[in-house]
Amino acid sequence: MKPITGTTGTRILALGAYQPSRVVTNHELAQSLDTSDEWIRSRVGIVSRRIAGPDETVADMAVAAGGKALAASGLSPEDIELVIVATCTPESTIPNVAAQVAYRLGTGVPGAYDLNAGCAGFCYGLATASDAIRAGSARQVLVIGAEKLSAWVDWTDRNTCVLFGDGAGAAVVGPVTGPDDRSGIGPVVWGSAGEHAERIRIPDRRSLITQDGSRVYWWATTELPAVATQACRAAGLAPHDLVAFVPHQANLRIIEAIARKIGAPQAIVADDIIEAGNTSAASIPLALSRLVDSGRVPPGGPALLLGFGAGLSFAAQVVAIP
Repeated sequence: MKPITGTTGTRILALGAYQPSRVVTNHELAQSLDTSDEWIRSRVGIVSRRIAGPDETVADMAVAAGGKALAASGLSPEDIELVIVATCTPESTIPNVAAQVAYRLGTGVPGAYDLNAGCAGFCYGLATASDAIRAGSARQVLVIGAEKLSAWVDWTDRNTCVLFGDGAGAAVVGPVTGPDDRSGIGPVVWGSAGEHAERIRIPDRRSLITQDGSRVYWWATTELPAVATQACRAAGLAPHDLVAFVPHQANLRIIEAIARKIGAPQAIVADDIIEAGNTSAASIPLALSRLVDSGRVPPGGPALLLGFGAGLSFAAQVVAIP
């Protein structure tokens, strides 16, 4: 076994994304719910969402996204020494998803664990991956956000079922390549507001998701702009330096409100929610991957990631676009 040494900086090497093939539109939901396309668009900005098949698991989607990220990175599976899967919707808690994903991708015997920070999970995973590489615990880390929220929503409740979708997004994280390279993953600014934990919850193992949407909207738009600004300062940047803002895709109104308060009019704001819905921990890597694939953002440019949701937990960091 080769000795592992730490590094002064880390970066995202490559991204990968996966969405199920089934598209569920607002018009389809309106056939069985007291709702309409206009009602959904005006309140949350969603037009459609992707829904996994009945036999498609969180691990299946994570493997698909992780495999694409690995292929894009140019690394072999054996180069991955740690796999982190951010999810709050596994089919079961034992065994963990990460170990199954690591095995199915042929990564050998890496460290593997699941992380549940709700919709902030990918940002938490990215931060812990970066710290592990800096400390010398791993060289390359695969971070995946994967969710099958469709299995945890009440499809008769128009206040929740119109929001959520399924999917997975992944990033391969590694060290900077030279002594003069700047770190491509900035310091994380994270925290929690446990006094509001009941606002988004699954009460027990036989229950489905409930949430107090108006209170979550108030908390997010009131408290999180300062967190986003602090993450920019921690990275040595100002909001006007950003080329992209990639928040958790919770609600288009929340995204637009936070973007206005940050004050970065030149930054492209990710709006993956319109066609993907709220995919919790998968939403940020899915949205970032779509921006990169579309060519709308320049490689190396600074993008602000902001995850927030159940807990209520939040995390933000600036990253260099791979």
